[in-house]
Amino acid sequence: MTDAPTDTALHWHGLKAPSLDDFERLADAAFRTLPDTFRALCEGVIIRIDDFPTDEVLDTMRAQTEFDLLGLFQGIGLPFRSEIDPPQMPNMVWLYRRPILDYWADHDEALGDIITHVLVHEIGHHFGLSDEDMYAIERAAADAAGESAGR
Repeated sequence: MTDAPTDTALHWHGLKAPSLDDFERLADAAFRTLPDTFRALCEGVIIRIDDFPTDEVLDTMRAQTEFDLLGLFQGIGLPFRSEIDPPQMPNMVWLYRRPILDYWADHDEALGDIITHVLVHEIGHHFGLSDEDMYAIERAAADAAGESAGR
């Protein structure tokens, strides 16, 4: 073994954690890999990126630390809407950058896969989907991402 840095170590020297803007681009890319029929039903759902959930959200969700939530759906899901309900704020999906990065550091998963998982899970709350439905959507997204990467 030698003390000289390897090419791989030098490659990592200038890398930084993804910024909020980077995360937004990653979330947009993940969203584009979701099945067209699923994305079409997401019209009006706003996706936001923030470093951490607010204190109010942490209290409401009874989170022990600010790293406990990777994402959050806020709004009224489609199964619970009624034509006679008064107008509501738009439904929103929040992705929390720092908790996602923390999870990524501790697990053997690609960052894009984690973002896709959180995004699908939180959007799934909008639709009232089962875990099996969400898994199928993630699988379709992974297949689509693999196809576009192979082109």
